[in-house]
Amino acid sequence: MLAAQGYYRIAGVDEAGRGPLAGPVVAAAVILPPDLKAPWLGLVRDSKQLTSPAREFLFQHITKAALGFGVGMCDSTTIDRRGIVTATRLAMKSAVDQLRPPAESLLIDYMTLPGIRLPQKPITHGDGLCLSIACASIVAKVTRDHMMVEFDEVYPGYGFRNHKGYGTPEHFRCLRRLGPCPIHRRSFEPVKSML
Repeated sequence: MLAAQGYYRIAGVDEAGRGPLAGPVVAAAVILPPDLKAPWLGLVRDSKQLTSPAREFLFQHITKAALGFGVGMCDSTTIDRRGIVTATRLAMKSAVDQLRPPAESLLIDYMTLPGIRLPQKPITHGDGLCLSIACASIVAKVTRDHMMVEFDEVYPGYGFRNHKGYGTPEHFRCLRRLGPCPIHRRSFEPVKSML
């Protein structure tokens, strides 16, 4: 693929948090050494298939072993103003821009990034098929989860620590009782109907 074309610093890019009713969308870009051999690599999966302790464990190893990684985010206000697809691309671009050393090419879960002048390959279900994209999904998910735990302190009563902003029965109950808070996505239902 890209390695066969002579690219060495290939970044996997993925996001976490496109679907929740609250909080940011977070993206990560991860460049793994091409010759990386480590026992934990066999545990890497799409972040959604891992338990929280497994993600935390892998996050530590991924960020330590990576040639470089970057994290970008877009808050709920930007998501409401620009739409979730554009906000996701902005978060991904920010993550790629932070890479030191910079990437030479990108493997991206599902989409491409207009405005980035690097060779890009979108891979459908890339977080389940590509190691570096799966690593990026873990970094993005762990980073976002930590943010949502912090938001739980700022906006108590919503249970952000537990559901991370996703549309769970607990979250719906809290929304009905308290109404939306500043990090809720006002363009997403049922939040939109509550305003």
